[in-house]
Amino acid sequence: MKTLLQTLLLLCASALAQAATLPADWAKWTSVHTTLTAIGALPDCSANVSKLPPIYQETVKTYCSVRPGGPGKVSILVRPEAMKAYSSRDGKFPDGADMILHLIDMKALFVTTYVGGKPTYNVFTEDGHDATAASGPLAAATCNTCHTGYQSFCKNGQCGSKK
Repeated sequence: MKTLLQTLLLLCASALAQAATLPADWAKWTSVHTTLTAIGALPDCSANVSKLPPIYQETVKTYCSVRPGGPGKVSILVRPEAMKAYSSRDGKFPDGADMILHLIDMKALFVTTYVGGKPTYNVFTEDGHDATAASGPLAAATCNTCHTGYQSFCKNGQCGSKK
């Protein structure tokens, strides 16, 4: 019989392994239409973004520190099994990698994975290399700061407004 500590350690190990792996089928996920994807790209770093919602201003500032000129073209992908949760906008996602912000020009994938109903964040290259940094704009903590700091726009890791 497993002890509570053994069970907790197995759950933590499983969550870490799950969060640190890019799903092999990510390119086949459902591409969703959002306000962000409607404009096709995040604004250039020299653009005046002061009239955009604060979360977009923060996003542009964050990603401009990674790629001169700005992050460029974007796509938002949702795991097909998570589409119902995505559409309901209630923040209740099934465990696993569920959403990806694909910064196409940067060739970067910002993955939101749910473990026990809570979001975790990782950054990957398109070929699956884990590019999550310990600090800075590519750190999971940076993702968490935006996804929790704009509660009027984000609910349990899912950002955007309901149409």
